[in-house]
Amino acid sequence: MTTRASAAANDRAMRIEWVTLGLITATYAGWAGALWLLPVWLAVPALIGLIALHASLTHEVLHGHPFRSKWGNEALMQLPLNLAIPYERFRDLHLAHHRNENLTDPYDDPETNYLDPAVWAAMPRWKQRLFALNNTLMGRILLGPAIGQAVFMADEWRLIRSGDHAVIRAWALHLAGAAVVLALVGAAGMPIWSYLIAAYGGLGLLRIRTFLEHQAHEKVRGRTVIIEDRGPLAFLFLNNNLHVVHHMHPKVAWYRLPTLYRANKDRYLARNDGYFFASYAEVFRRYLWRAKDPVPHPIWRPRAR
Repeated sequence: MTTRASAAANDRAMRIEWVTLGLITATYAGWAGALWLLPVWLAVPALIGLIALHASLTHEVLHGHPFRSKWGNEALMQLPLNLAIPYERFRDLHLAHHRNENLTDPYDDPETNYLDPAVWAAMPRWKQRLFALNNTLMGRILLGPAIGQAVFMADEWRLIRSGDHAVIRAWALHLAGAAVVLALVGAAGMPIWSYLIAAYGGLGLLRIRTFLEHQAHEKVRGRTVIIEDRGPLAFLFLNNNLHVVHHMHPKVAWYRLPTLYRANKDRYLARNDGYFFASYAEVFRRYLWRAKDPVPHPIWRPRAR
């Protein structure tokens, strides 16, 4: 019996990804330390990075890490440090995004920035200019969080008004968690306005990752990028710069993606038709002030809906 119990305990231990759990713990500890220990002028930039890292960890959690237990994973992410997106809504929309055949579809991919060309043509000129600016990297960092949140909230409000119970539940849990976050911010003595700047900055930092993860391409396999970066942004984004690897193996933990990529590099680059950048530095050089592609989907063909 002792041997069986020991084997069962070892099996349970192997089911916990200690690297991810340790990073989640360190992120929360760093967040609390920035609130309580740093002056505001240092706390804000530290929180920007920690809030972005927490969002990357939230992405890990919804894909089944660090525990095998769904409720155990989701309990780790009930504090919405960026204040913007309910966990359950991010989970459901992101998993819908992983239906690869729908990638970049203006209607069926919840994370795309492409618009139906007919919708684009009907937009007022000022709005077209705003969305075009949002398609530059600098625009995406500075304006992307506001534009994305406005579009997201409009869609969410329609669902709430229609009586969608899952969406209402997600927002109820989110508002409770956000209240706890803001209470902790207030208890630490940090001005709420400075935390809001940090939260916005964290969302803007994340836009660097999502800026060109997917492109319009006739073939589904050519729509997802590889950015071969091993610097601080790759860590902050938990190796999702190797994005085609993640889409092909969504259950693989973040810290295993680089090894998987190196072992099969030629396969992945052939798989995505060479949609590749050597580093985030290259992305900044090419697209900081230049649009990566048009806002209206360049090759989208309407389908019966």
